[in-house]
Amino acid sequence: MVRTTAEGDVRVLTLDRPDRRNALDHEALGELETAVAEATEPVVYLQGAGEAFCAGADLDVVETLDAEGAGEFAALGQRVATTIEQYDGAVVAGVDGAARGGGVELALACDLRVATPDATFAETGVKLGLFGAWGGTGRLPRIVGEGEALDLALSGRTVDAETALRMGLVSRVVSDPRAVADEVAAVDRGALRELKARMRDASDQQTLEDREQAAFARLVETADFGSAAAHDGE
Repeated sequence: MVRTTAEGDVRVLTLDRPDRRNALDHEALGELETAVAEATEPVVYLQGAGEAFCAGADLDVVETLDAEGAGEFAALGQRVATTIEQYDGAVVAGVDGAARGGGVELALACDLRVATPDATFAETGVKLGLFGAWGGTGRLPRIVGEGEALDLALSGRTVDAETALRMGLVSRVVSDPRAVADEVAAVDRGALRELKARMRDASDQQTLEDREQAAFARLVETADFGSAAAHDGE
């Protein structure tokens, strides 16, 4: 259900269940967690096969769960999202077509969300008497702000790529999101890792600044200033 291929410095992970719009069951979530955990490239690129990015949790599975099973399923999805968020490198979500519910939540766990003009987003759980429980209630307001997050989650409305861009849900709308993964993979990996760690750090301001200083000092020791000067001259 999850295809994985190494393409230079990018590990491409494809949710490959197009007949179900790449909806995720226990097996698919487990495969995704393993694929991310085993990747070693500077960049992981997450995409969906067919006409959708990801329809979220497989509702045929969800409706069979009792309360205990539902809690375990939510915990699995949360663990997968955390594995994505904590990847030792950058994770880019290339969203083409529909991202719904858990599909939005997986994208939120990525470092960059890049959409095609055909991408659409919705947190539709509320229409079913549910809500996304793979970490989205924390990540969505952090990324787009509380007002926009509540608007999306409480209404269940669908937004197009340009609206998602204005909200900050995605960082770019381009015809080829995969090219953005290559762009990120071309930077210095050490700097990439340090930047991600600093921006994800939720410590107090003084601790953040101390860690920022230490990271900068580490990078200065290995930076290729001659290469930077060459790029500036292009």
